[in-house]
Amino acid sequence: MAKKVLNAPDKPRRNGTSTAETDGAAAREVLVADIIIKNAPDPVFVSDLEGKILQANDAVSQLLGFRQDEVVEQSLSRFISPEETREFTAALREVVERGVTRNAVLNPRSASGEVIPTTLNASALRDSDGKVIGAIGVLRDMRELDKARAYAESLIKNAPDPVFVSDLEGKILEANDAVSELLGFRRDEVVEQSLSRFISEEETREFTAALREVVERGVTRNARLNPRAATGEVIPTSLNAAALRDSDGKVIGAIGVLRDMRELDKARAYAESLIKNAPDPVFVSDLEGKILEANDAVSELLGFRRDEVVEQSLSRFISEEETREFTAALREVVERGATRNARLNPRAATGEVIPTSLNAAALRDADGNVIGAIGVLRDMRAYEAVVRDLEQSKTELQEKILDLEKFEEVVVGRELKMIALEKELEQLQDQNEKFKRERATG
Repeated sequence: MAKKVLNAPDKPRRNGTSTAETDGAAAREVLVADIIIKNAPDPVFVSDLEGKILQANDAVSQLLGFRQDEVVEQSLSRFISPEETREFTAALREVVERGVTRNAVLNPRSASGEVIPTTLNASALRDSDGKVIGAIGVLRDMRELDKARAYAESLIKNAPDPVFVSDLEGKILEANDAVSELLGFRRDEVVEQSLSRFISEEETREFTAALREVVERGVTRNARLNPRAATGEVIPTSLNAAALRDSDGKVIGAIGVLRDMRELDKARAYAESLIKNAPDPVFVSDLEGKILEANDAVSELLGFRRDEVVEQSLSRFISEEETREFTAALREVVERGATRNARLNPRAATGEVIPTSLNAAALRDADGNVIGAIGVLRDMRAYEAVVRDLEQSKTELQEKILDLEKFEEVVVGRELKMIALEKELEQLQDQNEKFKRERATG
Protein backbone atom coordinates (compact mmCIF):
# COMPACT_ATOMS: atom_id res chain seq x y z
CA MET A 1 0.00 0.00 0.00
CA ALA A 2 2.82 2.32 0.88
CA LYS A 3 4.59 1.42 -2.34
CA LYS A 4 1.44 2.18 -4.22
CA VAL A 5 1.21 5.55 -2.53
CA LEU A 6 4.88 6.32 -3.33
CA ASN A 7 4.29 5.44 -6.96
CA ALA A 8 0.96 7.19 -7.18
CA PRO A 9 0.82 10.10 -9.59
CA ASP A 10 1.16 13.55 -8.02
CA LYS A 11 -1.96 15.57 -7.59
CA PRO A 12 -2.02 18.45 -10.04
CA ARG A 13 -2.03 21.95 -8.58
CA ARG A 14 -4.18 24.80 -9.81
CA ASN A 15 -1.45 26.15 -12.07
CA GLY A 16 -0.95 22.75 -13.67
CA THR A 17 2.25 21.80 -11.83
CA SER A 18 2.51 18.81 -9.58
CA THR A 19 3.35 18.91 -5.87
CA ALA A 20 6.67 17.20 -6.55
CA GLU A 21 7.58 19.72 -9.25
CA THR A 22 6.71 22.62 -6.97
CA ASP A 23 8.68 21.16 -4.06
CA GLY A 24 11.64 20.54 -6.37
CA ALA A 25 11.57 24.10 -7.65
CA ALA A 26 11.33 25.41 -4.11
CA ALA A 27 14.29 23.25 -3.10
CA ARG A 28 16.31 24.62 -6.01
CA GLU A 29 15.37 28.19 -5.02
CA VAL A 30 16.45 27.51 -1.43
CA LEU A 31 19.75 26.07 -2.68
CA VAL A 32 20.38 29.09 -4.90
CA ALA A 33 19.47 31.45 -2.03
CA ASP A 34 21.84 29.58 0.30
CA ILE A 35 24.69 29.90 -2.22
CA ILE A 36 24.05 33.62 -2.73
CA ILE A 37 23.89 34.30 1.02
CA LYS A 38 27.02 32.25 1.75
CA ASN A 39 29.11 33.95 -0.96
CA ALA A 40 27.76 37.50 -0.61
CA PRO A 41 30.57 40.03 0.06
CA ASP A 42 28.35 41.95 2.50
CA PRO A 43 27.21 40.58 5.87
CA VAL A 44 23.90 38.78 5.18
CA PHE A 45 21.64 37.02 7.69
CA VAL A 46 18.18 35.45 7.76
CA SER A 47 15.89 35.89 10.75
CA ASP A 48 12.38 34.86 11.67
CA LEU A 49 9.71 37.37 12.64
CA GLU A 50 10.79 37.25 16.30
CA GLY A 51 14.32 38.30 15.41
CA LYS A 52 15.99 34.90 15.84
CA ILE A 53 18.89 34.47 13.45
CA LEU A 54 18.36 31.38 11.28
CA GLN A 55 21.33 31.77 8.98
CA ALA A 56 24.39 34.06 8.65
CA ASN A 57 27.27 34.13 6.22
CA ASP A 58 30.98 34.36 6.94
CA ALA A 59 30.94 38.14 6.40
CA VAL A 60 28.74 38.45 9.52
CA SER A 61 31.36 36.55 11.53
CA GLN A 62 34.12 38.76 10.10
CA LEU A 63 32.15 41.89 11.00
CA LEU A 64 31.25 40.87 14.57
CA GLY A 65 34.15 38.57 15.44
CA PHE A 66 31.84 35.72 16.50
CA ARG A 67 31.92 32.21 15.07
CA GLN A 68 28.91 31.29 12.96
CA ASP A 69 27.66 28.84 15.64
CA GLU A 70 27.77 31.76 18.13
CA VAL A 71 25.45 33.77 15.85
CA VAL A 72 22.99 31.26 14.33
CA GLU A 73 19.97 30.39 16.51
CA GLN A 74 20.66 33.47 18.64
CA SER A 75 18.26 36.39 19.01
CA LEU A 76 19.47 39.60 17.37
CA SER A 77 18.75 41.26 20.72
CA ARG A 78 21.92 39.55 22.00
CA PHE A 79 23.98 41.86 19.81
CA ILE A 80 22.03 45.13 19.90
CA SER A 81 20.55 47.39 22.58
CA PRO A 82 16.93 47.08 23.83
CA GLU A 83 16.04 50.32 22.01
CA GLU A 84 17.48 49.05 18.73
CA THR A 85 15.75 45.69 19.27
CA ARG A 86 12.45 47.60 19.32
CA GLU A 87 13.49 49.48 16.17
CA PHE A 88 14.41 46.17 14.48
CA THR A 89 11.03 44.73 15.46
CA ALA A 90 9.40 47.78 13.84
CA ALA A 91 11.56 47.18 10.77
CA LEU A 92 10.31 43.57 10.65
CA ARG A 93 6.72 44.86 10.74
CA GLU A 94 7.60 47.11 7.77
CA VAL A 95 9.00 44.06 5.95
CA VAL A 96 5.73 42.20 6.56
CA GLU A 97 3.63 45.16 5.38
CA ARG A 98 5.72 46.42 2.47
CA GLY A 99 8.08 43.58 1.67
CA VAL A 100 11.18 45.66 2.37
CA THR A 101 12.82 48.10 4.78
CA ARG A 102 15.77 50.34 4.01
CA ASN A 103 18.54 52.10 5.88
CA ALA A 104 17.50 51.04 9.36
CA VAL A 105 20.31 51.89 11.79
CA LEU A 106 21.78 49.04 13.86
CA ASN A 107 24.80 49.24 16.15
CA PRO A 108 25.71 45.63 17.06
CA ARG A 109 28.38 44.96 19.68
CA SER A 110 31.24 42.80 18.40
CA ALA A 111 33.10 40.06 20.29
CA SER A 112 35.77 42.64 21.20
CA GLY A 113 33.13 44.91 22.73
CA GLU A 114 33.31 47.47 19.91
CA VAL A 115 30.00 48.99 18.89
CA ILE A 116 29.87 48.86 15.08
CA PRO A 117 27.62 51.35 13.25
CA THR A 118 25.74 49.64 10.42
CA THR A 119 22.73 50.21 8.18
CA LEU A 120 20.25 47.44 7.48
CA ASN A 121 18.38 46.79 4.25
CA ALA A 122 15.97 43.87 4.58
CA SER A 123 13.51 42.12 2.30
CA ALA A 124 10.80 39.60 3.02
CA LEU A 125 11.47 35.87 3.36
CA ARG A 126 8.38 34.01 2.13
CA ASP A 127 7.18 30.41 2.32
CA SER A 128 5.91 28.43 -0.67
CA ASP A 129 2.48 30.06 -0.28
CA GLY A 130 3.98 33.57 -0.42
CA LYS A 131 3.47 34.24 3.25
CA VAL A 132 6.15 36.35 4.98
CA ILE A 133 7.91 34.17 7.53
CA GLY A 134 11.03 36.23 8.17
CA ALA A 135 13.55 38.62 6.68
CA ILE A 136 16.78 38.50 4.69
CA GLY A 137 18.95 41.32 6.01
CA VAL A 138 22.02 42.93 4.49
CA LEU A 139 24.25 44.94 6.81
CA ARG A 140 26.55 47.74 5.64
CA ASP A 141 29.53 48.60 7.82
CA MET A 142 29.28 52.38 8.30
CA ARG A 143 32.54 52.94 10.17
CA GLU A 144 34.49 54.26 7.18
CA LEU A 145 31.44 56.18 5.95
CA ASP A 146 30.93 57.67 9.41
CA LYS A 147 34.59 58.68 9.47
CA ALA A 148 34.17 60.26 6.05
CA ARG A 149 30.97 61.99 7.22
CA ALA A 150 32.69 63.27 10.36
CA TYR A 151 35.60 64.48 8.23
CA ALA A 152 33.19 66.21 5.84
CA GLU A 153 31.35 67.82 8.76
CA SER A 154 34.70 68.99 10.13
CA LEU A 155 35.60 70.45 6.73
CA ILE A 156 32.26 72.25 6.55
CA LYS A 157 32.53 73.54 10.11
CA ASN A 158 36.08 74.83 9.67
CA ALA A 159 35.82 76.04 6.08
CA PRO A 160 36.78 79.72 5.72
CA ASP A 161 33.98 80.28 3.19
CA PRO A 162 30.28 80.13 4.10
CA VAL A 163 29.21 76.50 3.52
CA PHE A 164 25.74 75.00 3.97
CA VAL A 165 23.96 71.73 3.26
CA SER A 166 20.40 71.67 1.97
CA ASP A 167 17.91 69.02 0.94
CA LEU A 168 16.30 69.02 -2.51
CA GLU A 169 13.48 71.26 -1.27
CA GLY A 170 15.95 73.95 -0.20
CA LYS A 171 15.74 73.33 3.56
CA ILE A 172 19.08 74.10 5.24
CA LEU A 173 20.29 71.01 7.12
CA GLU A 174 23.72 72.28 8.16
CA ALA A 175 25.58 75.60 8.10
CA ASN A 176 28.99 76.61 9.38
CA ASP A 177 29.97 79.65 11.44
CA ALA A 178 31.01 81.54 8.30
CA VAL A 179 27.34 81.54 7.18
CA SER A 180 26.39 83.15 10.49
CA GLU A 181 29.17 85.71 10.11
CA LEU A 182 28.02 86.52 6.58
CA LEU A 183 24.32 86.86 7.36
CA GLY A 184 24.41 87.92 11.00
CA PHE A 185 22.03 85.14 12.10
CA ARG A 186 22.82 82.56 14.77
CA ARG A 187 23.27 79.00 13.53
CA ASP A 188 19.95 77.91 15.11
CA GLU A 189 18.25 80.74 13.16
CA VAL A 190 19.59 79.28 9.91
CA VAL A 191 19.49 75.48 10.29
CA GLU A 192 16.12 73.83 9.56
CA GLN A 193 15.00 77.00 7.77
CA SER A 194 14.12 77.16 4.10
CA LEU A 195 16.60 79.13 2.00
CA SER A 196 13.56 81.03 0.70
CA ARG A 197 13.51 82.82 4.07
CA PHE A 198 16.71 84.62 3.11
CA ILE A 199 16.31 85.19 -0.65
CA SER A 200 13.64 86.61 -2.95
CA GLU A 201 10.94 84.56 -4.69
CA GLU A 202 12.71 84.93 -8.03
CA GLU A 203 16.01 83.76 -6.60
CA THR A 204 14.23 80.88 -4.84
CA ARG A 205 13.11 79.71 -8.29
CA GLU A 206 16.68 80.15 -9.58
CA PHE A 207 18.02 78.16 -6.62
CA THR A 208 15.48 75.40 -7.32
CA ALA A 209 16.74 75.35 -10.92
CA ALA A 210 20.31 75.15 -9.58
CA LEU A 211 19.27 72.15 -7.44
CA ARG A 212 17.88 70.46 -10.56
CA GLU A 213 21.24 71.04 -12.24
CA VAL A 214 22.97 69.49 -9.21
CA VAL A 215 20.74 66.41 -9.53
CA GLU A 216 21.33 66.12 -13.29
CA ARG A 217 25.03 67.04 -13.50
CA GLY A 218 26.31 66.68 -9.94
CA VAL A 219 27.35 70.34 -9.72
CA THR A 220 26.28 73.92 -10.41
CA ARG A 221 28.60 76.91 -10.63
CA ASN A 222 28.42 80.68 -10.19
CA ALA A 223 24.70 80.89 -9.49
CA ARG A 224 23.92 84.35 -8.12
CA LEU A 225 22.17 84.64 -4.75
CA ASN A 226 21.47 87.85 -2.86
CA PRO A 227 20.47 86.80 0.68
CA ARG A 228 19.17 89.41 3.10
CA ALA A 229 21.24 89.68 6.29
CA ALA A 230 19.90 90.20 9.80
CA THR A 231 20.62 93.92 9.38
CA GLY A 232 18.45 94.04 6.25
CA GLU A 233 21.46 94.43 3.94
CA VAL A 234 21.21 92.50 0.69
CA ILE A 235 24.53 90.70 0.20
CA PRO A 236 25.58 89.74 -3.34
CA THR A 237 27.04 86.22 -3.37
CA SER A 238 28.09 83.58 -5.87
CA LEU A 239 27.03 79.96 -5.23
CA ASN A 240 28.95 76.83 -6.22
CA ALA A 241 27.17 73.62 -5.21
CA ALA A 242 27.94 69.91 -5.44
CA ALA A 243 25.68 66.90 -5.01
CA LEU A 244 25.10 65.40 -1.56
CA ARG A 245 24.56 61.67 -2.03
CA ASP A 246 23.29 58.88 0.21
CA SER A 247 25.07 55.56 0.70
CA ASP A 248 23.50 54.25 -2.53
CA GLY A 249 24.85 57.17 -4.55
CA LYS A 250 21.46 58.85 -4.92
CA VAL A 251 21.43 62.66 -4.83
CA ILE A 252 19.57 63.74 -1.69
CA GLY A 253 20.66 67.37 -1.44
CA ALA A 254 23.43 69.84 -2.13
CA ILE A 255 26.57 71.17 -0.43
CA GLY A 256 26.73 74.86 -1.25
CA VAL A 257 29.67 77.26 -0.97
CA LEU A 258 28.88 80.97 -0.98
CA ARG A 259 31.35 83.64 -2.04
CA ASP A 260 30.81 87.17 -0.75
CA MET A 261 30.86 89.30 -3.90
CA ARG A 262 30.69 92.73 -2.27
CA GLU A 263 34.40 93.51 -2.61
CA LEU A 264 34.54 91.87 -6.04
CA ASP A 265 31.50 93.84 -7.17
CA LYS A 266 33.15 97.04 -5.90
CA ALA A 267 36.30 96.13 -7.80
CA ARG A 268 34.26 95.35 -10.90
CA ALA A 269 32.37 98.64 -10.65
CA TYR A 270 35.70 100.45 -10.18
CA ALA A 271 37.14 98.67 -13.22
CA GLU A 272 34.06 99.52 -15.28
CA SER A 273 34.42 103.15 -14.19
CA LEU A 274 38.08 103.13 -15.24
CA ILE A 275 37.17 101.65 -18.61
CA LYS A 276 34.32 104.09 -19.16
CA ASN A 277 36.39 107.15 -18.27
CA ALA A 278 39.70 106.08 -19.78
CA PRO A 279 41.03 108.64 -22.32
CA ASP A 280 42.25 105.84 -24.62
CA PRO A 281 39.90 103.50 -26.48
CA VAL A 282 39.35 100.51 -24.16
CA PHE A 283 37.27 97.40 -24.85
CA VAL A 284 36.62 94.02 -23.22
CA SER A 285 36.29 90.87 -25.31
CA ASP A 286 35.72 87.18 -24.62
CA LEU A 287 38.13 84.52 -25.84
CA GLU A 288 36.27 84.25 -29.16
CA GLY A 289 36.80 87.94 -29.88
CA LYS A 290 33.25 89.10 -29.12
CA ILE A 291 33.24 92.65 -27.71
CA LEU A 292 31.53 92.67 -24.30
CA GLU A 293 32.21 96.28 -23.30
CA ALA A 294 33.61 99.39 -24.98
CA ASN A 295 34.05 102.96 -23.76
CA ASP A 296 33.13 106.21 -25.50
CA ALA A 297 36.68 106.62 -26.80
CA VAL A 298 36.16 103.52 -28.98
CA SER A 299 33.07 105.13 -30.50
CA GLU A 300 35.01 108.36 -31.06
CA LEU A 301 37.82 106.44 -32.73
CA LEU A 302 35.67 104.32 -35.04
CA GLY A 303 32.65 106.55 -35.48
CA PHE A 304 30.21 103.81 -34.45
CA ARG A 305 27.68 104.13 -31.63
CA ARG A 306 28.36 101.96 -28.56
CA ASP A 307 25.40 99.67 -29.39
CA GLU A 308 26.94 99.14 -32.86
CA VAL A 309 30.16 97.90 -31.22
CA VAL A 310 29.12 95.93 -28.11
CA GLU A 311 28.12 92.27 -28.72
CA GLN A 312 29.81 92.43 -32.14
CA SER A 313 32.77 90.30 -33.14
CA LEU A 314 35.99 92.22 -33.58
CA SER A 315 36.25 90.52 -36.98
CA ARG A 316 33.53 92.93 -38.14
CA PHE A 317 36.03 95.79 -37.92
CA ILE A 318 39.33 94.18 -38.96
CA SER A 319 40.54 92.04 -41.88
CA GLU A 320 40.62 88.23 -41.89
CA GLU A 321 44.40 88.23 -41.53
CA GLU A 322 44.26 90.59 -38.56
CA THR A 323 41.46 88.50 -37.03
CA ARG A 324 43.89 85.55 -37.04
CA GLU A 325 46.57 87.78 -35.50
CA PHE A 326 44.12 88.95 -32.82
CA THR A 327 43.21 85.31 -32.06
CA ALA A 328 46.93 84.60 -31.66
CA ALA A 329 47.17 87.63 -29.34
CA LEU A 330 44.30 86.21 -27.25
CA ARG A 331 46.20 82.91 -26.94
CA GLU A 332 49.20 84.88 -25.70
CA VAL A 333 46.95 86.62 -23.16
CA VAL A 334 45.75 83.21 -21.89
CA GLU A 335 49.30 81.82 -21.69
CA ARG A 336 51.20 84.89 -20.41
CA GLY A 337 48.51 87.18 -19.05
CA ALA A 338 49.28 90.01 -21.52
CA THR A 339 50.18 90.89 -25.08
CA ARG A 340 51.86 94.11 -26.25
CA ASN A 341 52.06 96.22 -29.38
CA ALA A 342 49.91 94.00 -31.57
CA ARG A 343 48.96 95.90 -34.74
CA LEU A 344 45.28 96.33 -35.62
CA ASN A 345 43.87 98.39 -38.45
CA PRO A 346 40.11 98.64 -37.82
CA ARG A 347 37.86 100.17 -40.47
CA ALA A 348 35.88 103.18 -39.21
CA ALA A 349 32.27 104.01 -40.04
CA THR A 350 33.60 106.37 -42.74
CA GLY A 351 35.53 103.53 -44.33
CA GLU A 352 38.89 104.91 -43.23
CA VAL A 353 41.37 102.28 -42.09
CA ILE A 354 42.83 103.46 -38.79
CA PRO A 355 46.26 102.19 -37.75
CA THR A 356 46.28 101.29 -34.05
CA SER A 357 48.51 99.49 -31.55
CA LEU A 358 46.89 97.03 -29.10
CA ASN A 359 48.03 96.25 -25.56
CA ALA A 360 45.84 93.64 -23.83
CA ALA A 361 45.70 92.06 -20.37
CA ALA A 362 43.86 88.98 -19.13
CA LEU A 363 40.28 89.26 -17.86
CA ARG A 364 39.79 86.65 -15.13
CA ASP A 365 36.77 85.21 -13.35
CA ALA A 366 36.40 84.82 -9.59
CA ASP A 367 38.40 81.58 -9.70
CA GLY A 368 41.30 83.20 -11.57
CA ASN A 369 40.53 81.56 -14.91
CA VAL A 370 41.17 83.70 -18.01
CA ILE A 371 37.80 84.37 -19.63
CA GLY A 372 38.70 87.22 -21.97
CA ALA A 373 40.88 90.27 -22.50
CA ILE A 374 40.89 93.96 -21.67
CA GLY A 375 42.33 95.75 -24.68
CA VAL A 376 43.69 99.31 -24.97
CA LEU A 377 44.01 100.77 -28.47
CA ARG A 378 46.43 103.56 -29.35
CA ASP A 379 45.62 105.67 -32.41
CA MET A 380 48.78 105.53 -34.48
CA ARG A 381 47.76 108.04 -37.17
CA ALA A 382 49.63 110.98 -35.62
CA TYR A 383 52.61 108.77 -34.90
CA GLU A 384 52.67 107.44 -38.44
CA ALA A 385 52.29 111.00 -39.77
CA VAL A 386 55.36 112.00 -37.75
CA VAL A 387 57.17 108.93 -39.06
CA ARG A 388 56.19 109.87 -42.61
CA ASP A 389 57.41 113.45 -42.01
CA LEU A 390 60.66 112.13 -40.64
CA GLU A 391 61.05 109.84 -43.61
CA GLN A 392 60.30 112.79 -45.93
CA SER A 393 62.78 114.97 -44.07
CA LYS A 394 65.32 112.18 -44.22
CA THR A 395 64.82 111.90 -47.98
CA GLU A 396 65.13 115.65 -48.44
CA LEU A 397 68.21 115.72 -46.24
CA GLN A 398 69.78 112.93 -48.23
CA GLU A 399 69.09 114.84 -51.44
CA LYS A 400 70.71 117.97 -49.98
CA ILE A 401 73.70 115.93 -48.87
CA LEU A 402 74.06 114.65 -52.41
CA ASP A 403 73.87 118.21 -53.73
CA LEU A 404 76.49 119.30 -51.21
CA GLU A 405 78.68 116.41 -52.17
CA LYS A 406 78.36 117.42 -55.82
CA PHE A 407 79.07 121.06 -54.95
CA GLU A 408 82.03 119.93 -52.89
CA GLU A 409 83.33 117.95 -55.81
CA VAL A 410 83.09 121.07 -58.04
CA VAL A 411 84.73 123.33 -55.43
CA VAL A 412 87.48 120.83 -54.73
CA GLY A 413 88.03 120.38 -58.44
CA ARG A 414 88.42 124.14 -58.89
CA GLU A 415 90.81 124.36 -55.98
CA LEU A 416 92.91 121.58 -57.41
CA LYS A 417 92.98 123.33 -60.78
CA MET A 418 94.01 126.61 -59.11
CA ILE A 419 96.80 124.84 -57.26
CA ALA A 420 97.98 123.27 -60.51
CA LEU A 421 97.88 126.64 -62.28
CA GLU A 422 99.78 128.24 -59.43
CA LYS A 423 102.46 125.55 -59.71
CA GLU A 424 102.66 126.05 -63.48
CA LEU A 425 102.93 129.82 -62.94
CA GLU A 426 105.72 129.34 -60.43
CA GLN A 427 107.52 127.05 -62.86
CA LEU A 428 107.20 129.66 -65.65
CA GLN A 429 108.46 132.37 -63.34
CA ASP A 430 111.41 130.22 -62.36
CA GLN A 431 112.21 129.54 -65.98
CA ASN A 432 111.90 133.27 -66.81
CA GLU A 433 114.30 134.23 -64.00
CA LYS A 434 116.76 131.59 -65.12
CA PHE A 435 116.54 132.87 -68.69
CA LYS A 436 117.23 136.43 -67.56
CA ARG A 437 120.30 135.38 -65.57
CA GLU A 438 121.69 133.45 -68.46
CA ARG A 439 121.33 136.53 -70.78
CA ALA A 440 122.93 138.83 -68.27
CA THR A 441 126.02 136.63 -67.92
CA GLY A 442 126.21 135.80 -71.58
